[in-house]
Amino acid sequence: MNKILLFNPKSAVAKHRIPNSILNIAASVEGRYEWVIVDGNCEEDPLNKIEEYLNTGEYKYLGFTVMPGPQLKQSIPFSKAIKKKFPHTKMIWGGYFPSSHPKVILESGYVDFIINGPGDHAFPQLIDALEYGTPYEFIRNLIYMAGSEVVKTAKEDLMDQDSLPTLPYNKLDIFYSIANRYLGKTYLGNKTVAYHSSIGCPFTCSFCAVVPIYEARWKAKSAQTVYNDIKYIKDKWGADAIEFHDNNFFVSEKRTVEFAKLIKPENMSWWGMARIDTMDKFSDASLALIREAGCKIIFFGAESGNNLILEQLDKGGTQTGEQIIRFAERLKKFDIIPEYSFVLGTPAPTPEQVQAQIDFEIDFIKKIKHVNPRTEIVLYTYSPVPTEGSTLYKQVQSLGFKYPKVLEDWISPAWESFDLRKNPLTPWLTSEMIDKIRNFEIVLNGVYPTVTDIRLNTLKRRAIKLVSTLRYKIDLYKYPYEIKLLQRVWRYRQPEIQGF
Repeated sequence: MNKILLFNPKSAVAKHRIPNSILNIAASVEGRYEWVIVDGNCEEDPLNKIEEYLNTGEYKYLGFTVMPGPQLKQSIPFSKAIKKKFPHTKMIWGGYFPSSHPKVILESGYVDFIINGPGDHAFPQLIDALEYGTPYEFIRNLIYMAGSEVVKTAKEDLMDQDSLPTLPYNKLDIFYSIANRYLGKTYLGNKTVAYHSSIGCPFTCSFCAVVPIYEARWKAKSAQTVYNDIKYIKDKWGADAIEFHDNNFFVSEKRTVEFAKLIKPENMSWWGMARIDTMDKFSDASLALIREAGCKIIFFGAESGNNLILEQLDKGGTQTGEQIIRFAERLKKFDIIPEYSFVLGTPAPTPEQVQAQIDFEIDFIKKIKHVNPRTEIVLYTYSPVPTEGSTLYKQVQSLGFKYPKVLEDWISPAWESFDLRKNPLTPWLTSEMIDKIRNFEIVLNGVYPTVTDIRLNTLKRRAIKLVSTLRYKIDLYKYPYEIKLLQRVWRYRQPEIQGF
């Protein structure tokens, strides 16, 4: 029986997280097929490590998890080199990038199959079909080429998360020490563990890559299951803090409160992602308990203070600009730091309107900082997401936006910046508009350096704030070279790119 090699491409230069997505795939074949994991974050030469396994002749199936941005820098050239040297192998990609851009990937000739969404059933079923020569055409959550046509099979209903096998942490620990490799020092704690407690999101924001995959569906592990997993990692490897990498951890107030009650005695700090209009419905008692249970900071997709843009982005729910400001102020009394992300540079009929929208958001962000200075602000530049049927995506296509037609083009510096939502490559944004967004970000981060940068001591914070405050007060954002120099010398950490 052929074996499986699972690869987690490099995604960060430091503070590596447990590769939950690829570990989930490992759990799906545990006990049925032999497997190994190669983590590009932990290997000096990951391609050589992969080839060492393949040279044994025992490994036929390769599973790559591929997120947009940094992971493409290894995924694309490695897949190409492997397919050329080991043509008998079957290359299978999963993750947000291949699910969003299947055609350009499959037409490259070196990726054989794409898992479109959760692979808990699709991956082992595909391996069975390839191993025993049985049909794979009716396996759900699959994308492949049939001749010159891209074929997408039907989507599978999201499965009960508690029914899934426990992730094989102990076996991962054999390949890479969990305590030494994956529990890093962050703002939250000295040994921070990354964990997924749910999949999907019940909303349909047209700028979000989650929507085409999960189609407004959400399934979560029970509070007890989450606690049991976290408690196990804490007791065995010493974890003292948690990053919940769910797309939307706080969908259910009931589940959140149950988890908070369970985790409170463990004295662990934690962070997760939420929607403002969802959490604004939480009672004061629930918010107080969440903070008492160790939740220090919550990431919210504010996106825009302009209600028309929220509608354009198909934000859904009941979120408004007024609510965004009010909720930031509300969280002050609970000592929970709101981390608000904003998407600037959405399309508009004229350049003047695009510029006016950017100016509005800058003023709106300053209003938020006025009512709650501790609010963390994360700025993104709008990058289109290929959501089929989306009015916004049709609009950006009509304005001339196009994705690369050759897979290798995605690893060019310009498209890597696009994936990080820093350089949008969108035709309606001028270089002057992009400069204003970036320069405002530099000044804003000078006046309010992120609390999550644990390397920035009090003296450095005071110094950079001193040189930035006047610019901030008089709206002078051009040429902030003195701030940029300090940020570069002190290696200022941007959470949207580097995490905590």
